[in-house]
Amino acid sequence: MEPINTITLPSFLRRTMKAYALKAYIRSLSCELSRIGRSRNWLLKANTSQLEAIVDFIEAEQETSWLWLAKLLKQEYQHLNHEQLLLSAARIENLTVASLMARTDCTLAQARKALDEIEGLD
Repeated sequence: MEPINTITLPSFLRRTMKAYALKAYIRSLSCELSRIGRSRNWLLKANTSQLEAIVDFIEAEQETSWLWLAKLLKQEYQHLNHEQLLLSAARIENLTVASLMARTDCTLAQARKALDEIEGLD
C-alpha cells in the first residue's frame, strides 16, 4: 500500500477559479480534501498515484489558475523513495528515462536506476 502524503494548500479557494470542479475531481479520486479550521488554507491527503492523477487532470484541463497546484504537487514527487518511484514507473506506458523524469521530477540517476531495475538490467 502506498503511503499517504499530507499537503497544505495555502489559500486554495482564493487562488483557483472553478474550484468546485477541481474539488469534485479530487474527491472523486477518494482523496481527502478538507479545510483547516476556519483559515483559508486546505489540507489534501492523497497517495502518489492520486497526486499523479490530479496533476494529469490539471494539465489536461489547461485552467491557468490551477497550475500553481500542479507545481506544488509535483514538488511532492521529489520526496519519493526508490520503491515509490518504481511504482510510478510501472504505471507509465512506453517508459523512458525522460518520461519518468518529466512525470515524477526525479533526478537522472534515480530515473536510470529505476528503469534498469524494471527492465531487469540491475
